[in-house]
Amino acid sequence: MANYVCDDFAIFMVADGLGGHHAGEKASQYFCRGVLMQLPHFQPLLAQQRNPGSIVVQWMDAAVAEMKVLFAGDDNAALAHTTCAILYLDKQQAITIHCGDSRIYKLNQQQLLWRTRDHSLTQKLLDEGKITEAEMARHPEQNQLTRSISISNVHNVDIHVYPAIVEGECFVLCSDGFWEHVKESELHQLSIAPSLQDYLKKLVKLTVFRAAGRSDNVTVQVVRAEMCDMTLR
Repeated sequence: MANYVCDDFAIFMVADGLGGHHAGEKASQYFCRGVLMQLPHFQPLLAQQRNPGSIVVQWMDAAVAEMKVLFAGDDNAALAHTTCAILYLDKQQAITIHCGDSRIYKLNQQQLLWRTRDHSLTQKLLDEGKITEAEMARHPEQNQLTRSISISNVHNVDIHVYPAIVEGECFVLCSDGFWEHVKESELHQLSIAPSLQDYLKKLVKLTVFRAAGRSDNVTVQVVRAEMCDMTLR
């Protein structure tokens, strides 16, 4: 998990590593580090709003190149994969970038508006109408991903550009260890809870309890627009 916030823009990230011998942990850390290292080169281009999707592709490629440098000489580099959920915000736009089964949800005070589509076998089964949304988390193939980020995989992210965040809107970025154990009604409370930080702490504890030791990564960030300011809890 990482973020960078300033007056003109902000970026929030959740990454969930995959691979043995701590390779996944390194993959998630190195990828996030690469994204932040390359941010000064690509953020000015994004601010111009000229073909942001193409700029993001170049940005992610540059981040993977940084991963390769950081993994140099590491025998476990080939095993190292990570998912990602990235939210970029400025005063003109909101951009989501995701790969794997780490998710981004968008909510307002009335409802859950949408979530990113997982790159997984269970998402495929859901799209085909073979399982329901509620059945995804309990499905035996939930952890079977169809995409991830590694030093050999580029152009592997989905990118979407939206209007700028407005007061009352909320984004949730999370790993599968969080969303698998949260009900939609509980998730929606993140957009309206009077004390966001307190409610989020309670919800994380609840997900850990429900996982009963079956999840090794419960990671979540919440970005909520209050009084026309971007607020992170």
